[in-house]
Amino acid sequence: MKAIAWTAGLMFVAGAAASLPMPLGMPGATPLPKDVRFPGMIALNVDVRDTARGIFNVTETIPVPQAGPMVLLYPEWLPGNHGPTGPIDKLAGLKITAGGKPLAWQRDPVDVYAFHVDVPKGAVALSVAFSFLSPVEAKEGRIVATPEMLNLEWNAVALYPAGYFSRDITFVPAMTLPQGWKFACALDGAQVGAQNIVRFAPVTFNTLVDSPVFAGKYYAQADLAPGSKAPVRLDIFADQPDELAMTPEQLALHRNLAAQAAKLFGSHHYDHYDFLFALSDRMSGIGLEHHRSSEDGTHGDYFRDWTNTAPLRGLLPHEYTHSWNGKFRRPADLWTANFNVPMRDSLLWVYEGQTQYWGNVLASRSGLWSKAQALDALAMDAATYSESRAGRSWRPLADTTNDPITTMRRPIPWRSWQRSEDYYSEGALIWLDADTLIRQMSGGKKSLDDFARTFFGVDDGSYVTETYTFDDLVRALNAVVPYDWANFLRTRIDAVAPNAPLDGLGRAGWRLAFSDKESDFYKSNEKSRKITDLTYSLGVSIDKDGAVGDVRWGGPAWKGNVTVGAHIEAVNDVAYDPDVLKDAIRDAKTSRKPIVLLLKTQNLFHANRIDYFDGLRYPHLERVAGKADLLDGILSARK
Repeated sequence: MKAIAWTAGLMFVAGAAASLPMPLGMPGATPLPKDVRFPGMIALNVDVRDTARGIFNVTETIPVPQAGPMVLLYPEWLPGNHGPTGPIDKLAGLKITAGGKPLAWQRDPVDVYAFHVDVPKGAVALSVAFSFLSPVEAKEGRIVATPEMLNLEWNAVALYPAGYFSRDITFVPAMTLPQGWKFACALDGAQVGAQNIVRFAPVTFNTLVDSPVFAGKYYAQADLAPGSKAPVRLDIFADQPDELAMTPEQLALHRNLAAQAAKLFGSHHYDHYDFLFALSDRMSGIGLEHHRSSEDGTHGDYFRDWTNTAPLRGLLPHEYTHSWNGKFRRPADLWTANFNVPMRDSLLWVYEGQTQYWGNVLASRSGLWSKAQALDALAMDAATYSESRAGRSWRPLADTTNDPITTMRRPIPWRSWQRSEDYYSEGALIWLDADTLIRQMSGGKKSLDDFARTFFGVDDGSYVTETYTFDDLVRALNAVVPYDWANFLRTRIDAVAPNAPLDGLGRAGWRLAFSDKESDFYKSNEKSRKITDLTYSLGVSIDKDGAVGDVRWGGPAWKGNVTVGAHIEAVNDVAYDPDVLKDAIRDAKTSRKPIVLLLKTQNLFHANRIDYFDGLRYPHLERVAGKADLLDGILSARK
């Protein structure tokens, strides 16, 4: 029997040290990218005709510089996603040959996006074949192919050699579409040949990945910048032909967007720009920025139900702004040499936060939103961060920039406490604060518009990315109006701050208020998201089937032990319906009787008592007497 000794509360077994496990050495790292030209061009062919099953079949011919070990990478860190979201789980059937002979490949045991292969002597190229299996149900991921349309992202269908910057690798891409389908993308030199094979001009890999394709049966294109030397086009794909129809008034508003963006930035960073716009209730929605295009997807009734789709109309202005902010000017730690070098998201409150701000401003200046709708959108953001982010008491905004990596945009159970990607809309509130402060300090002579022109509007016509740091940002703000901008930003970004950044709202002559009436914008937001949003009263949002989708941490429902995922069966002994619940909230205000919810959680039924007596509450903005309305100047169209 081994002797046992105790030292400082720890137990040691004599003679056992020799048997303790020791770590194995790690395998060699994937070759780091170097800024040298990859010899030859990679031929990439993607057959996307099997849209019913969402199967994209891929073949590549990759020149080999020499015999011996070679590493092929599948893109992992994707621009615009801000995280390691490359859909490698959808890659299947990988086969590699050289000279007609199959080669064994091995996935790296640490870097699972890397594939090792030994190139035999005398081989001049590798032939690579695999399939990309698109999700066919939403629970599997984003659906990118339906019988009516598809969204081809080149990063999902390409392997590329390790050891090179992506800008130093040239691809010759082609795709085979279903017969009769139309397509749109930012790539140049497209030629449509027999069997509906579309061939594009040679292009660097970074530009290829930045140039996705939308294609489909039902297609219409609108010119948004008539006569411009840098065309802007709206490429619309729909589930059915009638969803393509746009009124002259709707067309004019979208043209205003291009015009107002040009006035704001005073430049363009593309030779042409395409909004790839999918109106579909079958293909998953999207909003993803690119330098000369954007992937935009929303509900099929975008044009048909114009009155009720106002919240959806913030999508195009946001993604368009990214051509300047995010694609042309990009945080230095977010730019990477290829798509398998980790990104660092520390400045997303500029990349996304200021884009959110300008997107909302351009929605208003273009007329896609009325001023009232823009104010309602701002009221919702102000209410969210003043009343529905208990997590502000422990987590600074800066830390939320890590969310695309830590959560990878998966659902989380307690958003108001955990926080999520708050750098978007809370970031927009901070930039409103900066804008109004600049206007105040300059006596109305300067604004954040001046920053936009000098920071994002440089090098007109260039679409080569220019990076920046926090210090560059501060210098540019000081060039507009001298101030302690470093401290202004750091106290709002880095500090734990229980109070929302609403100084800009007050400085603009407005304040957040609540009433028992929903704005039309709020109602439209509920409709498009298919929820009943009682966040600011009972403290819950509920989906169309009666399931609790979110619970405000510390709110009335939370105190009544309501949990995310619970299904509401009845309200005060009456079968659940959104109107029944709203009536109960109104009645409790006068009766002072608790609201009782019959909930089903998993296989258990239980009655939860909610002590809430303040009635329905919906956010609005109201004017502050005696203060000028700075929002009018911010939201009004530029002449």
